Amino acid sequence: MSQLRLPLGLPEASETDFLVSDSNARAVQQLEHWATWPVMAALLVGPRKSGRSLLARIFAAKNGATIIDDAERADEADIFHAWNDAQGARRPLLIVADAAPPLWEVTLPDLRSRLAASPLLEIGPPDDALIPLLLERAFTRHLLHATPAVIAWIARRIERSHVAILRVADVLEMETDGRLSIPVVKTTLQAASLLTHSDDSESE
Repeated sequence: MSQLRLPLGLPEASETDFLVSDSNARAVQQLEHWATWPVMAALLVGPRKSGRSLLARIFAAKNGATIIDDAERADEADIFHAWNDAQGARRPLLIVADAAPPLWEVTLPDLRSRLAASPLLEIGPPDDALIPLLLERAFTRHLLHATPAVIAWIARRIERSHVAILRVADVLEMETDGRLSIPVVKTTLQAASLLTHSDDSESE
């Protein structure tokens, strides 16, 4: 497990940390080797709250790239022209979206063809190695105190998504005093319908 950090001189565990695991390592590797892209543009896709925008900003800060974030909501003609400009300027363009076409319904034929020619960089759902680290980070930001055993217990029983991890932290902040034990966590997350699996283990 490793971290990418924007060159801002911020302290450890700042919001500019991007944790790298098997779920996103391929996308990171493709960004590190952007000079080998067949065109000067790429499409970065991944789930909401997966750190895709942060990863794009890190890339832009290191390489002077242009970013189009939430590309599904951008004007297609603007994306088309930015794609063409990137080729002429030899300056990388990173287009950030939820999903690639055809899930992203691009209506402009010329843009569809250019996106099809662009490398696709994908961030997946958090894996077993990443979920506990994301929980630990979220708990730190929410001033929640949990032992590694409690974090591991939660990690095995919640939905495997970035959004679910943030929802867990939000609920535990609102519904507990911040000191988390397995019984407290189990009761709270069950009430919020955030456990996808449960058992009778209640030890801390």
